[in-house]
Amino acid sequence: MLNRLTDNLNFQTQALALRSERQRMLASNIANADTPGYQARDMNFAKALRDATAGAQGPGSLVKTQSGHIPAATGTRSDSEMLYSTAAQTNLDSNSVDMDRERANFADNAVKYEATLRFINGTVRTTLDAMKSPNAG
Repeated sequence: MLNRLTDNLNFQTQALALRSERQRMLASNIANADTPGYQARDMNFAKALRDATAGAQGPGSLVKTQSGHIPAATGTRSDSEMLYSTAAQTNLDSNSVDMDRERANFADNAVKYEATLRFINGTVRTTLDAMKSPNAG
């Protein structure tokens, strides 16, 4: 029973970390919309989540081999795992940021981030309710 609970929480934690990282990436794209030569970046979220939950040790991840090591931040992607966005329309300054697409992706990711937080909150609340004594209420 406890394994199912921790597996669910681990999955949601990984998803939350990846959503947060993607949000930073999209915010960087929006912030650099007027930077000449800037190439917009994004990630394949489904693949990144599959890799993170499978425990895959990709090129950007660190292994904690000694008890004194500081654990690596979960969900950090290496440059090789991030994708470049292709420009829908060519620009004279070679900037590939499409503000409409970036705003839509930013809003979509924010909604999914909030949903993940609600899933975690609901799981914790359900677990706490299950642990309460029936005479306490």
